Amino acid sequence: MLYLVGLGPGDEGTMTQDAVAAIKDADVIVGYKTYTNLIKPFLEGKELIRTGMCKELERCEAAIEEVKKGKKVALVSSGDTGVYGMAGPIFEIIARDNLDIDVQVIAGVTSSVACAAILGCPLMHDFCHISLSDLLTPWDVIEKRVRLAAEADFVICFYNPRSKGRPDHLQKAFELMRPFKDPKTPVGIVKAAGRSKEDLWLTTFAEIDYTVVGMTSMVIVGNKSTYRYKDYMITPRGYRV
Repeated sequence: MLYLVGLGPGDEGTMTQDAVAAIKDADVIVGYKTYTNLIKPFLEGKELIRTGMCKELERCEAAIEEVKKGKKVALVSSGDTGVYGMAGPIFEIIARDNLDIDVQVIAGVTSSVACAAILGCPLMHDFCHISLSDLLTPWDVIEKRVRLAAEADFVICFYNPRSKGRPDHLQKAFELMRPFKDPKTPVGIVKAAGRSKEDLWLTTFAEIDYTVVGMTSMVIVGNKSTYRYKDYMITPRGYRV
């Protein structure tokens, strides 16, 4: 059995009961070392296979090899395993090699949902997810998606918004959105949601400070109806309140 487990944003309280049960049932836990550190209380007596960043395919292959030995394996991802997580490459490998193994996907709370809960209700109307990492997606494709999402007036959740290797990507994305966004459009930034170093900034499209954003941040840009009330972002659904 191969469990593909979404751990949520990092706090034990936001893990689903199914995720906890799958980890407890597994003989082997496979994951990026930062994510396995989030579940230390559940690792006693487990075989642990950990790798660093950019070793996703190695983790997938290792997990599959352990399953072939007859072991129960939990391959863990932060957030939801099917949203920029490990479910994708696992299923691609299974399809490529025509493997006959039991797989169970365990849903988790993805970053956009966790951060939206902290910000209030910014995702009450149509929204989209866009990753600003061009490691696997060409930048011209990302640019097109950003521009069209802004033109269509989606609330936009930016994953992987900024890093040392990509310090200008978020600013470039805002420049692409500028023709379609009012300068006063609310923008929420949540760093390390659900973890000990969680932090929050509420700002506007014109006043955003890109330097506070890092790889553990989620940036949520409102639509034309989104407004701020005290420390909340509110996107109306259309009810006659």
